[in-house]
Amino acid sequence: MTMADRIQSKLTQVFAPESLEVIDESEQHRGHGGWREGGETHFRVRMISDSFTGQSRLARQRAVNTCLADEFADGVHALAMELRAPND
Repeated sequence: MTMADRIQSKLTQVFAPESLEVIDESEQHRGHGGWREGGETHFRVRMISDSFTGQSRLARQRAVNTCLADEFADGVHALAMELRAPND
């Protein structure tokens, strides 16, 4: 299972999103901090979930970071997040 698959699976289980995109942007960061051969270090997540309703941007990001703690420990270096509730 790729790191993108792991991220997608966990986010789906925890947040039951209406919409979810997990994009591996590692190649765009070649030679930068945290990059390694084979990629799977830099990701972008675009997600719409009811669970974000009433939460601040910071609270949403903290919830995702907590959910993906194991993935960060296993080599994810950076995660860009675009997180919305359905009515945002």
